[in-house]
Amino acid sequence: MTTNRKPNRLIAVKSPYLLQHAYNPVNWYAWSEEAFDEARRENKPIFLSVGYS
Repeated sequence: MTTNRKPNRLIAVKSPYLLQHAYNPVNWYAWSEEAFDEARRENKPIFLSVGYS
């Protein structure tokens, strides 16, 4: 069985922790102005996930 998992935008980051989540089916953003701009534009809260690797 083959799965066609597509990476999210975290595939382009350097953080080992964030790269672990690059194939999650979540539209994650790294901490950035882009993330805050998108939340403002869509009038959505920020969900902050903190971790380490």
